[in-house]
Amino acid sequence: MGKDEILKTFHEVISYPLFELNNTTVTPTSLIVFLFIILMFILVSRLLGSKILGRILQKINIEEGLQFTMMKISRYIVISIGVIVAFQVIGINLSGLAVVLGFLSVGIGFGLQNVTSNFIAGLILLFERPIKVGDRVTVGDTEGDVENINIRSTTIRTLNNITIIVPNSDFISSSVINWTHSDRKIRVDLPVGVSYSSDLDTVIKALKEVAAENKDVLKTPPSEVHLKNFGDSSWDMSLRVWVADPKTHYYVRSELNCSIVHKFRKYGIEIPFPQRDVHFRNSISMVKDS
Repeated sequence: MGKDEILKTFHEVISYPLFELNNTTVTPTSLIVFLFIILMFILVSRLLGSKILGRILQKINIEEGLQFTMMKISRYIVISIGVIVAFQVIGINLSGLAVVLGFLSVGIGFGLQNVTSNFIAGLILLFERPIKVGDRVTVGDTEGDVENINIRSTTIRTLNNITIIVPNSDFISSSVINWTHSDRKIRVDLPVGVSYSSDLDTVIKALKEVAAENKDVLKTPPSEVHLKNFGDSSWDMSLRVWVADPKTHYYVRSELNCSIVHKFRKYGIEIPFPQRDVHFRNSISMVKDS
């Protein structure tokens, strides 16, 4: 086979009509051009988001969650433009194609309802921003930090350093606790029972000292001590403090509880054990057989 025949065969292969779309013949060449343009715009979107736009937003001190949202939206816009350009380059009129896609979307919608709902929820999360990257959230029984918000799902890293993929629709249709939505400081309540024989003023003094001596407890709002209930064997006290970062509340709670134990021992305050008194109404007599 000569060189001319090879070139002719190659030309026939890349020009072979695969199918027609909106009165436009699609060939291997047009498909390659289409995919190349899409790939180039994807690369441009990543370069624009991470390199150019990311550096600009960092220099003007925009908070991390808003930076992430703006970079994500800019990527989607660039990729959408790339799709439009790719269709126009290979000669497919999008006005006619929209009608075809409209009919297809009706059938596809029934089979991809979950995907569609997660897609819409992802857009809501990016624009409305009820959660953002870096937030501490609790979804169901899972607590962790938001690492990434994609179109279909959100990535959360739990306190055990386990990555959980949560569908975006869960954040829209279910109750979600966002520990850092508008204000990072949170209140921590520590219940503790003290014996009825304790001096109440000394108990209050000891608990206030515990709060004042902890470096992670905020001075404003001030700490409070409450006598909440009269329990079966103790006064049910509560130390109420505020911490600046919700991500540290487990550590602060543990430190305060340890300090309460040491402080109560210093002042001779007793933390009673639960007690139960058993009373017999009738005596039981043992009859010995003769």
